[in-house]
Amino acid sequence: MMVSTAVSPIPRSVHSAVNDPHWYAAMKLEFDALQANKTWTLVPRPPGARVITGKWVFKHKMNPDGSLERYKAWWFVRGFNQRPGIDFGETFSPVVKPDMIRTVLTIVATQHWPTHQLDVSNAFLHDNL
Repeated sequence: MMVSTAVSPIPRSVHSAVNDPHWYAAMKLEFDALQANKTWTLVPRPPGARVITGKWVFKHKMNPDGSLERYKAWWFVRGFNQRPGIDFGETFSPVVKPDMIRTVLTIVATQHWPTHQLDVSNAFLHDNL
């Protein structure tokens, strides 16, 4: 006998997400990680200051066989509303270029080295991995 578990659909609003235990748990996991990493500090709002808002984004993370691995919720700050020199100084986001990934994988394959894949939760918070 095969038992299937219904997958909660991706919510269209925060209200529907918090009313679904799967999505609420995913949101709590993200929020707790941001809090544990001291991502922000609450301060009084200076007079006339603009507040940069945020948004929840939801996604199903799937296993290679197509089954549900987990519910994933991300909190994004809407940085596109920021003004250079006013709301921020300079920004830098190190990313690996696809050519570098292909080069490393080519060397690994030709040398017959073992490889492993890693997914780092809240990777942007960890400057040295």
